[in-house]
Amino acid sequence: MAVPKRRLSKCRRDRRRANWKLEAPGYVACPQCHEPKMPHRVCPTCGHYKGEQVVAKA
Repeated sequence: MAVPKRRLSKCRRDRRRANWKLEAPGYVACPQCHEPKMPHRVCPTCGHYKGEQVVAKA
């Protein structure tokens, strides 16, 4: 089993962790109501998905 011979410096450890950042999710406009929604998901405002009414909304 591999065991490190020397302790990693804080600089090397932090450089490795520098790419662990969060990204904002990409939003698209709904073709029916033009509200922002997540891609490939039912629109929470109007209930449409791929041009069809999937969820009944009042």
